[in-house]
Amino acid sequence: MLEQWEKHLCFQISQVNCLDQHVQKSPESVALIWERDEPGTEVRITYRELLETTCRLANTLKRHGIRRGDRVAIYMPVSPLAVAAMLACARIGAVHTVVFAGFSAESLAGRINDAKCKVVITFNQGLRGGRVVELKKIVDEAVKHCPTIQHVLVAHRTDNKVHMGHRDIPLEQEMAKEDPVCAPESMGSEDMLFLLYTSGSTGTPKGLVHTQAGYLLYAALTHRLVFDYRPGDVFGCVADIGWITGHSYVVYGPLCNGATSVLFESTPVYPDAGRYWETVQRLKISQFYGAPTAVRLLLKYGDSWVKKYDRSSLRTLGSVGEPINFEAWEWLHKVVGDSRCTLVDTWWQTETGGICIAPRPSEEGAEVLPGMAMRPFFGIVPVLMDEKGNVVEGSNVSGALCLSQAWPGMARTIYGDHQRFMEAYFKPYPGHYFTGDGAYRTEGGYYQITGRMDDVINISGHRLGTAEIEDAMANHPAVPETAVIGYPHDIKGEAAFAFIVLKDNTSDTDAVVKELRSAVATKIAKYAVPDQILVVKRLPKTRSGKVMRRLLRKIITGRAQDLGDTTTLEDPSVITEILSAYQKYKSKQAASQ
Repeated sequence: MLEQWEKHLCFQISQVNCLDQHVQKSPESVALIWERDEPGTEVRITYRELLETTCRLANTLKRHGIRRGDRVAIYMPVSPLAVAAMLACARIGAVHTVVFAGFSAESLAGRINDAKCKVVITFNQGLRGGRVVELKKIVDEAVKHCPTIQHVLVAHRTDNKVHMGHRDIPLEQEMAKEDPVCAPESMGSEDMLFLLYTSGSTGTPKGLVHTQAGYLLYAALTHRLVFDYRPGDVFGCVADIGWITGHSYVVYGPLCNGATSVLFESTPVYPDAGRYWETVQRLKISQFYGAPTAVRLLLKYGDSWVKKYDRSSLRTLGSVGEPINFEAWEWLHKVVGDSRCTLVDTWWQTETGGICIAPRPSEEGAEVLPGMAMRPFFGIVPVLMDEKGNVVEGSNVSGALCLSQAWPGMARTIYGDHQRFMEAYFKPYPGHYFTGDGAYRTEGGYYQITGRMDDVINISGHRLGTAEIEDAMANHPAVPETAVIGYPHDIKGEAAFAFIVLKDNTSDTDAVVKELRSAVATKIAKYAVPDQILVVKRLPKTRSGKVMRRLLRKIITGRAQDLGDTTTLEDPSVITEILSAYQKYKSKQAASQ
C-alpha cells in the first residue's frame, strides 16, 4: 500500500503535507487523540489509519458524483471522521464548508444554499456535555429547503436508529466497500481549499474563501513557532472544528507538522470543572489553546479543580477568540501554568487564516506582558489609522488596526460576492486590510488589542476600549461576567452601558453596582464609569462563547426589531430575557424621576 501512495506524493499540497509525508516516515505515529464526550474514553488514530479512512471516504464521495470544485457541507461534531471528511474533500479537490454541529436547520440551510453544496456529511446524533444532539433531524429539516443537495452521508456516533430517506446513505457501510488508496487530485496553489462562514454585523453570513498553498503554509508555520511545537508534543486545541481555530490549530496546522492533535468533543465542565485538567494529565498535553470565556468560567470554580491534576506536561498556554482580561490571564498563567508556562495571547481572525499577533515567536527570554498580543508574526505589518484615514505614528497611541501588506494565509474573497469582500475589508482604509479591531501601541512598540471598533467608546473626547471597563468590573467577586457597550449621549457624545451577570448567592444588588462604579473610577477614571448598569441573568453568546455586543447595542438604542444575523446565538431566548430586564429597568428609572 505504501508503494501505491508513493506515486501520488507530488500532486496535492494539503493532502501530501498533512498525511502522505508522515505515513512515509512514521505511519504508526499518532495523528489524533479523540477525547470523546464520555470522560476517559479517548481513541488514538495513527497517520496510517487516518490516511486510509480519508481515502475510503474520498472514494465514497467520488462514487456519489463529487468532483473537483464541488462543495460539500460537513455538519459533524469534533471527531476523527469529521477530520477525515475535511481531508477527503481536499484530496479529491472538492471544497468543504464545515458548519458547527449545533447551528439550527435554518442556519445550516442558508450556508448550504449559499455554497450550493451537493452533499452533506453528518452523524445520526452527537454527544456534548452528556446531552444527545439530534444532528440528522436538523439536517433533514435543512435539506428540505436545499435544492442542490443530492446525497446525505450519515455516519453513526450513537447506536440509536434515525430515519433514512431516499437521499440518505449509511456512510460507514459505503466506506467499507472502497479502496483505502485514493490518488490526490492535482491542484493549483490558489485553488479553493475550503469555505468558512462568519457572521458580520449586518447582512447574511460571509463565506470566506481560503486557498490551498498559502493557507496551509501559514497555519503550519504559526502552529510551530507561536506554540513552540516540537516533535513528540501532544497539541491540545480545544476549539470546535466548525470555527477557524479548529481548522487551523486542530486539523491543518498540527497535521502538516506531524503533530499529535487532540480532538475535544465535550465541554469544560462535563462531568465537572476539572475536565480540561484531567485531560491534560491523562493525555500529557504539551500545549493548551482555548478561549478566555472558558477560562473565566473555570476561574469561578476555584483553584482546587486545577491543582487536583498533574499539569507538568504543559509548556505553552494559549488564548484565542477575544482579548483576555488581566484576572483571567493571571489565573491561567499562575494557577494552570504554575507561573512556568509561556502564555501566548493570540490575535487573528477567520479572515486571516492564522495567528497574526502574539508574544511568540521572539528572542529567547523576551518579555511576555499579561493580556497583550504584542508582536506581529513574520510578514504581518500592522498600522494604526485615525478617523480621517491617516497612519498614526509613534508610541502610546491608539487607532484602527490595519495590515499594510498581504500574507499567505489571508482569505481571498467572499464566495460569490467579491464586491462585498472589497467593501468590507479594503474600502474603509484604501491600500490597507481593515481588521475591524482597534489597537494600542505601547512605548515598546507592542500591540494591545482593544476590541472591535464598535466596542471602542468616545466619552467626552476620551477613546476607551470597552474591554478596559469590563476588566475593571470583572475583578469584583460577585460579578463573573460583564459586557460593556457604548450608546449615544446628548452631552458626552457617547456613554458606557454595562450589562452584568451576578453570582446566584448575591443578595445586595445595589451595593454591588455601587462598588462597580467605584472600581471603574479607581482603576481607569471617573469619566469611564458606566452611566447605566443593568443586571441580567446571562449574556447573548455565540456557540463559540463570544458575547454578541452588537445585539446589546441594538436593544438599548431602540433597534431590537432589526437585530441582523442572530444565527450564531447559542440560545436565542436570551434576547427576550434581556429585553424584559431592560424594559423593567427603564420603567424603574422613569418612576424614580
